[in-house]
Amino acid sequence: MSSRTTLSRYLIEETRNHNTPADLRFLIEVVARACKEISNAVSKGALGGVLGSMDTENVQGEVQKKLDVLSNEILLEANEWGGHLAAMASEEMDKAYQIPGRYPKGAYLLVFDPLDGSSNIDVNVSVGTIFSVLRCPEACFTQNDVLGEEAFLQPGVQQVAAGYAIYGPQTMLMLTLGQGVRGFTLDRELGSFVMTHDDLRVPEQTAEFAVNMSNQRHWEAPVQRYVDELLAGAEGPLGKNYNMRWIASMVADVHRILTRGGIFMYPRDARDPDKPGKLRLMYEANPMAFIIEQAGGAATNGSQRILEIQPDSLHQRVAVFLGSKEEVRRVTGYHQPG
Repeated sequence: MSSRTTLSRYLIEETRNHNTPADLRFLIEVVARACKEISNAVSKGALGGVLGSMDTENVQGEVQKKLDVLSNEILLEANEWGGHLAAMASEEMDKAYQIPGRYPKGAYLLVFDPLDGSSNIDVNVSVGTIFSVLRCPEACFTQNDVLGEEAFLQPGVQQVAAGYAIYGPQTMLMLTLGQGVRGFTLDRELGSFVMTHDDLRVPEQTAEFAVNMSNQRHWEAPVQRYVDELLAGAEGPLGKNYNMRWIASMVADVHRILTRGGIFMYPRDARDPDKPGKLRLMYEANPMAFIIEQAGGAATNGSQRILEIQPDSLHQRVAVFLGSKEEVRRVTGYHQPG
């Protein structure tokens, strides 16, 4: 019987073969353990008393679900004591989370969306956790040993790792350390993530797209043009029929695209012209763009590569077009002047 590659074994081999730092390996393992705990809470649902709203809002002005808050606490508590992190930032928190003074501090920053797609929790649709790892800049602490927001404001090209866990019929962890994308499925009997998808590649062409069509009337002209062409089918300028898929959970939609191709779009729209988009650059767009690019896809905000955007705030929003390279290039081209 051939041995199965667990996440731990994969990370150890990466340390040997690509000089992946040991503290980064330990950090990824801690995040994975936290995701297993979140998966367990999600799977219990009403039995665990975790469904419903907290009747509070996060910094984004979004109503927090009980599982939003619980997932955030799980990730903070799992990662604060290990000595691998200088600080953390979460979509659910206004400011960066400082590592308590009783614990040692490390060389990395962890950024995460603790429970993406949480509007789907109460209807038992797949949700997930998205995370990104950055190096902490040297001399980034103040005299009071507090890490400022500016330490996190690094373009996505500087990520050293990114991944997401999806809590669906199976719990899976998709991970990149900058040498391609691997997928791991949680074996609940073993209690371990086991590699089931090696060197994932996004097909360059696709016949599927994911977008919230209810917002169509608010889109800018380039997006209207592109989607009209998709809907025109075989008789239209693109010469083939497309299917639309929309789960309203970025993790679930991107997971489908990563495994079988497609394009995911969340464009800016006219309802709030001052906002460049809906999704968060640091917590959602950057890690997902890193994963998709490492799998041979592309990701832009309509005018530039997402990973090259210089963040100006911790909770910055951005438009997102990611997935199969040919389709992303086409809709991005429609945004170009002339």
